[in-house]
Amino acid sequence: MKTQTIEIDDVTANALRQRADERGVSVPELLAELLVLEAGSVRADSDEIAELDRRWKAFEAQKSVASNDEVVRWLETWGTPAFRNWRDR
Repeated sequence: MKTQTIEIDDVTANALRQRADERGVSVPELLAELLVLEAGSVRADSDEIAELDRRWKAFEAQKSVASNDEVVRWLETWGTPAFRNWRDR
């Protein structure tokens, strides 16, 4: 593979090295990942936004919402005599 040298300031170079180290990759690998992510970024069209709005309104219209703690307590009963169907809890 042919490589090229690109000049950047020390602050940017150090930030890139740190991010690459955190991810366990080299700086060139990190930059390649970022380019792939940027190229793959998708913009939502109006139909997709309308569908998300419809789903959000349906969520808001629910009569009840369970907290994370409630769900965790219910999941901990799975496989035990205390288990009840979610609606019967």
